[in-house]
Amino acid sequence: MKSNSLKNPVRVVESELNTSIQQPRLKEILVIGGGFGGLNVVKQLTGTGARIWLVDKRNHHLFQPLLYQVATAALSPADIGYPIRRIFRKRKDVHVVMDELLGVDLAHNVAIFPHGEANFDYLVLACGATHSYFGRDDWAQYATGLKSIEDALKIRSQVLLAFEEAEMEADPLERRSSLTFVIVGGGPTGVELAGALRQIATQTIPNDFRNIDTKQTRVLLIQSADRLLPGMPERLSAQALEDLQEMGVEVRLGSRVTDIKDGSISIGEEIILARSIFWAAGVKASPITSTLGVPLDKAGRILVNPDLSLPGYSNVFAIGDIAAINNPKTGQQVAGVAQAAIQMGQFVGQLIRDEFHQKFQNRNRPEFQFHDKGQMATIGRCRAVVEIGRYQFKGVSAWLLWGIVHVLFLIGFRNRFAVLAQWIWDYITFSKGARLITGKSRPVVRTHHKEFLCQNLKSDQSVKTGHS
Repeated sequence: MKSNSLKNPVRVVESELNTSIQQPRLKEILVIGGGFGGLNVVKQLTGTGARIWLVDKRNHHLFQPLLYQVATAALSPADIGYPIRRIFRKRKDVHVVMDELLGVDLAHNVAIFPHGEANFDYLVLACGATHSYFGRDDWAQYATGLKSIEDALKIRSQVLLAFEEAEMEADPLERRSSLTFVIVGGGPTGVELAGALRQIATQTIPNDFRNIDTKQTRVLLIQSADRLLPGMPERLSAQALEDLQEMGVEVRLGSRVTDIKDGSISIGEEIILARSIFWAAGVKASPITSTLGVPLDKAGRILVNPDLSLPGYSNVFAIGDIAAINNPKTGQQVAGVAQAAIQMGQFVGQLIRDEFHQKFQNRNRPEFQFHDKGQMATIGRCRAVVEIGRYQFKGVSAWLLWGIVHVLFLIGFRNRFAVLAQWIWDYITFSKGARLITGKSRPVVRTHHKEFLCQNLKSDQSVKTGHS
């Protein structure tokens, strides 16, 4: 192995022992991705006697279901992120590496990284997904997606800056554009983001500004399908639509985006002026899948075998958002959601573990069975929809259930306590605790409000003359 981060196990053993006795080589298991899938693979591999490498281009596990709350200033990044090394600090068989996979030589069991190569006996790809703009990648510069902490912080700054710009803007058209937010995509992320933005404008900040009425903020949710939350029962989709409309969100169903430019979005022939456009319409698998030379679906996901292995490579697995497989019970494709990634990770980890104990000598490998534990989406304060098996919840009960489930799945006591405390505080005070504009961004104002300038000029003069 040429990489400094992933050492060749045979050379390490020979150099350290410096004997002519050939020591048995440890099996090498390489897991790419520290998300829900990757973590659960590693957790299942305890006691295998193998050397496990967990590689991620970031040093933290991200709880993506709450990412929109960072984007809307309800939580800070530290509340939903946790260092991967901290998770496995007591596992001596686990080696965490911060690196990025460039490619895989499947024929020779070699993974390629920026500074070298790593041999493996088993490889698990849990690389996740990225934004899909359906062939219009030029839209990415104008419509920010939400997949990482960096994305969330960018959206948070963009949202808060929009209100700052509107406060100082004299031109009514420009002010209206600053106070217009458009979300493309009516899945859970789009619904949750739209509700949170409307809640900020109407409940959190109305008393913070003097020249604008933030309650007049326009939030549009654009959905190409004929209903919101297509993966949920129609009754809950209708409830989500009703809740959003009661909150003041404009929902456009059966509408398609035809163009996005700097400061505007086109819905069919209609052009809407909006300085803030956010993308929640689609995802595609990590680009690494296109380099493997295996069958893919339209979204770039690998068409895996029933045991989640790659066709022709029984020691290489794909899980989570990059795996395309149908649920045998329903015949429908398993959705790229957290619970699917968790179950896939547990399945593959257990499968590899069983092979280490030679449990499949006289029988075939088991097939992955997805157990749908339900879906949920929060819309706003005391508003949510939840489906668990044949049970459906809405309103306050669904909202409380949503909160309990998400807090329980957070990693680390500090994270759970911090999030729960912040939610309780927000509920009591109608406040958002993380309303910080970070970086070097500044408001862009076309025509400054005269009253704003006069007030600041008087303030400056008072300071200079020593008057209060």
